[in-house]
Formats: sequence, structure tokens, C-alpha cells
Amino acid sequence: MEERGQGLEHLHQTRASLGEWGWLWARSLPAVLSPAAEPTHPGWAMKVLLFTGLGALFFSYYWDDNFDPASLQGARVLLTGASAGVGEELAYHYARLGSHLVLTAHTEALLQKVVGNCRKLGAPKVFFIAADMASPEVPERVVQFALDKLGGLDYLVLNHLGATPAGTRSRSVQATRWLLQVNFLSYVQLTSLALPSLTDSKGSLVVVSSLLGPVPTSFSSPYSAAKFALDGFFGSLRRELDVQDVNVAITMCVLGLRDRASTAEGVRGVSRAKAAPGPKAALAVIRGGATRAPGVFYPWRFHLLCLLRGWLPHPRAWFIRQELNVSAAAAA
Repeated sequence: MEERGQGLEHLHQTRASLGEWGWLWARSLPAVLSPAAEPTHPGWAMKVLLFTGLGALFFSYYWDDNFDPASLQGARVLLTGASAGVGEELAYHYARLGSHLVLTAHTEALLQKVVGNCRKLGAPKVFFIAADMASPEVPERVVQFALDKLGGLDYLVLNHLGATPAGTRSRSVQATRWLLQVNFLSYVQLTSLALPSLTDSKGSLVVVSSLLGPVPTSFSSPYSAAKFALDGFFGSLRRELDVQDVNVAITMCVLGLRDRASTAEGVRGVSRAKAAPGPKAALAVIRGGATRAPGVFYPWRFHLLCLLRGWLPHPRAWFIRQELNVSAAAAA
């Protein structure tokens, strides 16, 4: 009786650790693989094999990690949107790893604080330039400043973003034009200006985007348009560089809700989604850029959602609806 009790306890512990889907998979596996077992329904066997294959694919994709922190020591990095949220955490990670930094953002006072912290964390060189990417002439000034201070670039990390400016309707032409300048056209300008230096150094372009690029949601038309444009532009540029044998990597990073006060305030009462932790999201971006990965998804489930966007449109809409307070969003 005692042995039986211990066996039952072990069984319950195993079921709890695997979860319901893992438990069902573990129970069905002998029936699928053992020739001596009773025949299993073909549909169930196919589902088990499909989920096993998907699990193995995702395991191999996320388990393969050849990130070498030493590769970033002495790297010359231009980082935009560095004053808060993921951008601030990116600056701190690069500082710890010994990179030379040029940081830019809209607010000078916040930048000065981040620069001071980066120096305390051990960054050999840290420079900053306050810049408003809503002005078309600013990107050229920023890139030239970085080239003058660092002598070249190994990484261009594009992280800045803009929400709808105060006093404008979210879907107005004025708001859309402003969002496209900040969230798309400035990215194109910075890339075009920095590309010759990145080509010389065989460097990397790291583009921090959003889930709203590959997967649109409700009440975000201008912002989604800018993020879709990023996806199309950098996807096409990657192909052009490849056929021209230009050794510049492009890493597209799909992140969830930004972990910063302004973002949280902007979606308060509208979205039920939780912000991704800034330090962890930033580290995922740095790993992707350093390993020259084509894409980074944080949290990882966003990769699955992007893969399913064309296959299962109705479940996708259902998932999005769970994250959105529709009545509050419509009234915003």
C-alpha cells in the first residue's frame, strides 16, 4: 500500500510538471510508437506527431545560442531612443559589455542620467546628442555626430518610437504623417546614412519594432502602418544586401508592450496586455544583434502568433480581443 501511495504521488507530480498538454502527449506516445499496442485513431496520432514536430522545431530554434559577450567589447554602437524603457536597458547592457556608445533621444535631461549610469557600469566611451526624430534634418546630424565621435559604426540600433502627438486625432492625416516620420522615415534616413560605415565594418542593423508590424490590431491604424512599413523596408533591404554580397546583418526585433511609463499611460484601460520586462527584452535584442539573427521575438510566443497570422485568422482575432477593452478603445 505504501509503494502504491508513493507511485500515485509521483504520478500526480509528473502530471503537474508536464501540464495538461504535455501529460496528454506523454500518455499517447506509447500508443503511437509501440507496434504491440492497440491501434490508435489516425487523427489523434497525426496531432501528436504534429505537436511533437512543432515542439522539436521551437526547441532547436530557441536552444541554439552562440552569443559571445566578448564580441561586444569595444564595439561602436549608435543607439536611438535611449532615454527610457527598453532603450535605457539596452544602453546599460552595452555599457556592461564594454561597448563604445553614442546615445540619442528626445529629452536631454534623461539622456544625461543614462550616460552617467553607463559610465558607472564601465562603458569606455559614452557620448550623447539630444534629437527629435520628427524633424527630417535631424537623422543626418545624429549619424555624423556618431561617426565623428566613434570613427565608425559596428551597430546601428534603431529603437526610438513616437505615439500620437497631443491634440491630434489618432487616425487624422496630421497624426499619421507625424508617426510615419518618427517611426519609419527617420529609420530609413538613419540607415541610409550609416550603411557605408556598417559596410566597411561588416556591422549590424538592429531594428526594434513591435508585434503591430506583422500582426495588426484594432484602433492603431497609423502606428501599425509605420511598423508594417519597417517590416517591408528592412525585409527588402536584407534581400538587396544579400544579392550584392554586402556583409551587413539586419535583425528585426518584435517586442510586446514597452516597459515605460508613457506607454503604460497611453494604453491604460484600453489594453489588458502586460508590458515585457525591460532588462530581459533588451538582452534578447542584444543577443539577436550580436549573433546576427534575422529575427528576435520577445516574449517568444509572439513568434507563434506571427506564424499563425495567415493560417488561422479567426483564432488570431479572438486572441487579440482578449487583450483589448473594445469599448474603452473605441471611445479613446
